[in-house]
Amino acid sequence: MLLAPKLMARQRGVTMLELLIVVVIVAIITAFAYPSYMQYVVSTKRTAATVTLMQIAERQQQFFMDNKSYTNDLTNLGYAANPLSINDSGNSVAAGDGDSVYTITLSNITATTYTATAAPLQGQLSRDTDCGSLTLNQAGARGNSAGGEGCW
Repeated sequence: MLLAPKLMARQRGVTMLELLIVVVIVAIITAFAYPSYMQYVVSTKRTAATVTLMQIAERQQQFFMDNKSYTNDLTNLGYAANPLSINDSGNSVAAGDGDSVYTITLSNITATTYTATAAPLQGQLSRDTDCGSLTLNQAGARGNSAGGEGCW
């Protein structure tokens, strides 16, 4: 009868070996999951930029129909600033804001042409090396500065 209480006392808790095995398993899962998660985050932020570029193109077309030329100032299209800084949700933020992930500018502007460019900022700049800056012009031609595939 003395052995039963001793066995029950030994079965309480987790051994160091069991804990080490769990830690190793979690580390292995994290090693595979984290890079995929970070790629997803980069892609989501890039999507916010592409959506904003498409909205700018739509507003430029309306401006062209009303004024017979494209504008060189994003404030004429109803945006808060020129250049425009956006966060990862695509909302306008103040230039230099810690939440800004892209700066959007207009260039190559004539009466009949323009190019809208979304340049990555901060962490997005260092993480999105496949695409870099995204561009969209009046003809709908999409491009990127890094030459990567699947940026749009």
